[in-house]
Amino acid sequence: MTYNPKADIEKIVFSAADIDAMVKRLGREISRDYADSDKDLVCVSMLSGAAIFFADVVRHIETCPLVFDFMKVSSYGDGTESGGTINIERDIMVDVADKHLLLIEDIVDSGLTMSRILAHLRTRPAPPVDVKLCALLSKPARRQTDVHIDYLGAEVPDEFLIGYGMDYAKKYRNLPYIGVLKREIYTV
Repeated sequence: MTYNPKADIEKIVFSAADIDAMVKRLGREISRDYADSDKDLVCVSMLSGAAIFFADVVRHIETCPLVFDFMKVSSYGDGTESGGTINIERDIMVDVADKHLLLIEDIVDSGLTMSRILAHLRTRPAPPVDVKLCALLSKPARRQTDVHIDYLGAEVPDEFLIGYGMDYAKKYRNLPYIGVLKREIYTV
């Protein structure tokens, strides 16, 4: 199958302008909530899907000192659904003791991966003051376990989304918008 994003996308759900507005709103909300904190905010990006969103949103957090780190887990492989098994490929490296921790994710789907990651971060030997979650998107129709999202861009229906960091088989991450991938592309 050839790679042709314009032909592979059923519809655009969020334009680049829509995403920009969501990112700025989330940055303002986070900035407001941490404005009076005397503790560092450790922002952790979930690689690879959240990298673009992470880079954009942290530029709009202006009221507190930030520390960046990255975490990589695998649960999807090249498929369209989480297999339920979580493999931490890269854990955070910074000391989070006595700091706020904000996990930044592109999309919360079943909630299985995110609930396990949040539990992992909360039970470190020297845990952070608190752990909060910022997600660009949430698919509540797919939720299998309850996950509290502190900062949310938007809820989306149960469609397979790509673009703005989200992929199918490692492709489409670079698209500046978020679209629905045509079913025939991933059911071949």
